[in-house]
Amino acid sequence: MSNVQEPTVPVTHPLVKGEVGPGCAKVDPIVIADHVTRQFGGLKAVDVDHLEIPRGKITALIGPNGAGKTTMFNLLTGFDKPNTGTWEFDGTSLAGVPAFKVARAGMVRTFQLTKSLGRLSVLQNMLLGATGQKGEKLFASLFKGIWGKQEEENTVKADELLTRFKLDAKREDYAASLSGGQRKLLEMARALMSNPRLIMLDEPMAGVNPALTQSLLGHIKDLKSDGTTVLFVEHDMHMVMHISDWVVVMAEGRVVAEGPPETVMKDPAVIDAYLGAHHDTDLGDLMEDGPNPVLEAERKAHEAHADSAEAGYGVTTTPEPEEK
Repeated sequence: MSNVQEPTVPVTHPLVKGEVGPGCAKVDPIVIADHVTRQFGGLKAVDVDHLEIPRGKITALIGPNGAGKTTMFNLLTGFDKPNTGTWEFDGTSLAGVPAFKVARAGMVRTFQLTKSLGRLSVLQNMLLGATGQKGEKLFASLFKGIWGKQEEENTVKADELLTRFKLDAKREDYAASLSGGQRKLLEMARALMSNPRLIMLDEPMAGVNPALTQSLLGHIKDLKSDGTTVLFVEHDMHMVMHISDWVVVMAEGRVVAEGPPETVMKDPAVIDAYLGAHHDTDLGDLMEDGPNPVLEAERKAHEAHADSAEAGYGVTTTPEPEEK
């Protein structure tokens, strides 16, 4: 028998220019990032050479704990500053742009731990998500004739979204009274008040009652149907397989694989990233990793940043006052 190996057939995909692989160029990317790094002390949490997110699709960002997924979210959306790197959203550079301006540009995110304002009603939380509100300026706020009609229009839009997300019955309730799953729905609905072109969901299923899981899945699919690009972080492999069009895998801060979900889940680099030598374990049954030094560094940096950025974390889509 001959020892000559058959040549490998390049893997292609309609979303990709050329061959599928880590950092591959997309036909119509909405986000393009280059040489993005973030270091915490001696630990490099993010070291992404090149990444493109396809427009109008649902992309899953997966990887073991401490892989740098949430840090990458923070960098792209202006909640953290990189050591190096540039990125653009829909052709506009957002490197170094603060979070509220990123949201104005149409890139909106949610968080692992929901940031609803508990002492405000569900409707008030929704109204905070609307952008370009005339009544936010000091002089204009004194005259309802300036902002009254706009607020009525925002209220109608908020009510439509609350009905769509089945939160209309909770309209006047304090946000603090909602369950964890309902808060996830509220945060997603509030993000849509700004008509984003890209919505980034950080572990949307974490802590959600199984009874609400199917509802959340349906809403994420609806976002794509409405023309919104979705990028989400998730550990549930069954969910990733079920709803994503494209999967990007991070490990130790780097992109180690990407492609359609059915291909990525069989990639040896992905199995190694999650399981090391335990290749006989099903990825779908993957358990959470133990303590990870990169994850701990990310957590400490987040806590240190939280107090100074409380307003920005509390409301992801509301513009801050105009700069002087």
